[in-house]
Amino acid sequence: MTSTTASRPGISYLAIMALLTSIGALTTDIMLPALGVIGRDLGVGDINNTTLIVTAFFLGMAIGQLVVGPLADSYGRKPVVLVGYALFIIGCLLSMVAESWTLMVVARIFQGIAAAAPRVIAVAIVRDEYTGRVMARIMSIIMAVFILTPIMAPLLGQGLIYIGGWRATFAGLILVALPTAWWFHRSIPETLPPARRRPFTLRAIGRGIVQICRSRVTVVYMLAMGFIAGPFIGYLGTARQIFQDVYGVGDMFVVYFAVGSISAGVASLLNARLVMRHGMRRLTGIAIAALTVLSAGLWGWVAFGGVPGFGVFMGWQIAAIFCIGMIFGNVQALAMEPLGHIAGLGAAIFGAVSTFISLPLSWMVSGYFDGTIIPLIRGFAVMGGITMVMVLVAGRR
Repeated sequence: MTSTTASRPGISYLAIMALLTSIGALTTDIMLPALGVIGRDLGVGDINNTTLIVTAFFLGMAIGQLVVGPLADSYGRKPVVLVGYALFIIGCLLSMVAESWTLMVVARIFQGIAAAAPRVIAVAIVRDEYTGRVMARIMSIIMAVFILTPIMAPLLGQGLIYIGGWRATFAGLILVALPTAWWFHRSIPETLPPARRRPFTLRAIGRGIVQICRSRVTVVYMLAMGFIAGPFIGYLGTARQIFQDVYGVGDMFVVYFAVGSISAGVASLLNARLVMRHGMRRLTGIAIAALTVLSAGLWGWVAFGGVPGFGVFMGWQIAAIFCIGMIFGNVQALAMEPLGHIAGLGAAIFGAVSTFISLPLSWMVSGYFDGTIIPLIRGFAVMGGITMVMVLVAGRR
């Protein structure tokens, strides 16, 4: 039952939703320590091209979301999630045996298509039962648990590489996916009864898309997610190069990367406490403004003062990721607020469109990495500024 006053979800519910939501972060972040060695083993000439392992996955997820959302609205949430996990495991097996760069990229796209099911439908399940600030609070708590993924995934990936090489990272993904799918099947009931399901036809899907496009709130925050996620994906793709090549921290990269992730978790927990009092829009606006000002300030530092020290960069990273932790949960809840009757399709369109927007923007960072932090901070400053203006104008109207 959709309600703004529904009973609080249990710890098991929150943990399962966080696991479903985090499949994308896990599949991305566990690979970060392995990008260089995968590129060498599979004969990648330009080291910047190894970031395709990240962007190919997100491309597949964007494509997959367009399919799984309408399927979940027609056939229910649970069967689509379980099929998605099964296909995801097949994709991981393909990556494990890949002997060419082409097969690796194709396998990563396939993994992204499959991972779209749990990622999108977790949001639809929450929206089936909650709305408004209550939903934003739940999404913030889920995001806080979800933040454990980017904290632990690079460490797990580094450990698996030491034990069995980069192919072992895909075995680790399988070992996480199997019990998660089983736990979800045993613990979460179907939240979309047959009476509320929509026919899987082009006409029904088209009507739903028209409704989504007519919601100004949804469109604005869908674009906002894409603009902010673009440089963030670029950050994921270049984090290893920045930490190891620019600042020379070696294998300590995974520890420093985790510190930034912890700040996002703190932000999500703080947002869960503040959102009931101050509202989603206000907190989102403050966080976007802070991210933009911080990034523009560091960009100016680099332009006039040269490369900042490692401590300055770490301070910026912690603050910037903190802002992102405040932004993502609120933006998703704001966009989904008008779409309770088409939550599956709404979550799918939101995820797909924001991802399609973010991928070319992420190339501003990862594709133009030049041995400095300039592409990264420039991406956050420019995209943050555009997003801030867009949200402010939409709010006034």
